[in-house]
Amino acid sequence: MKIGLTGGTGFVGRALLERAVEAGHEVIALTRKPQEHQPGVSWVQGDLADSQALERIADECDVMMHVAGVINAPDPAGFEKGNVTGTLNLIEACVAKGTPRFVFVSSLAARTPHLSAYCDSKARAEKLVRASGLDWSIVRPPAIYGPRDTQMLDLFRSAKWGIMPMPKEGRASLIHVDDLVRLLLALLPGGEAVTGKTFESGDGNVKGWSHYELARAVGFAMGRRPKVFGLSRQTLERLARIDVFVRRGNARLTLDRAAYFCHPDWVVSTQASPPASLWQPQIESRTGLKATADWYREQGWL
Repeated sequence: MKIGLTGGTGFVGRALLERAVEAGHEVIALTRKPQEHQPGVSWVQGDLADSQALERIADECDVMMHVAGVINAPDPAGFEKGNVTGTLNLIEACVAKGTPRFVFVSSLAARTPHLSAYCDSKARAEKLVRASGLDWSIVRPPAIYGPRDTQMLDLFRSAKWGIMPMPKEGRASLIHVDDLVRLLLALLPGGEAVTGKTFESGDGNVKGWSHYELARAVGFAMGRRPKVFGLSRQTLERLARIDVFVRRGNARLTLDRAAYFCHPDWVVSTQASPPASLWQPQIESRTGLKATADWYREQGWL
């Protein structure tokens, strides 16, 4: 198939691009910057505000895989531009060019739009997809980890030093990027079992992980037994204000993210699982976390 792809230079998008080409698909990918030639990949320079670039991709592809998104921004306008307006622009290009299929990588955050600006933006993006009239499927992954990931890298670095501050309460699911990519590729053709459906996919741990359990699992991957400190929401909010004051627009911990981290339930719903005949997770998280730690070391990231 010819796959249109946004976010192809990012963590999930890059993994999807590589696996798609390995499987014999052709990828037409959006990029802000010029990219090196890669067999099986056609790069189209532009962004989610560039209607001409989006229409060029939509005109050539059999299915659009919308992976690009903003996960951290200094204000709600950043989420609005990247997650809502960007998704609308892509949908309009697909409608205009008659793209047969649309697969959207959303987030569990869309379940709780009231929680933060990020959550609200993902929920509104999903509404646009559902109202588009396209042949769509939505995937809501939980925390994604694996090679090239920078979001969970700080956890591994903390484990290396033997001290891991984590939210005090709550549980969350995990998924390895390779398992997520397998699901996305399985959804390419569409069909009655997946069209018009929203899926939540994790590592198969139906109860998810407490933050303490996750910290110890990352510690195990690093060969350490870190001291885990449970932080209250109030403490995380104080740290967020400090981070924003010091790093301004480059802050990693904002009040928006603090609210997201402290939500008690980021566990995927078994009722929203993809059909077992289509996809099941293959990578056990402790094994995947260990392999990820090894990759970080090989790359000198730790």
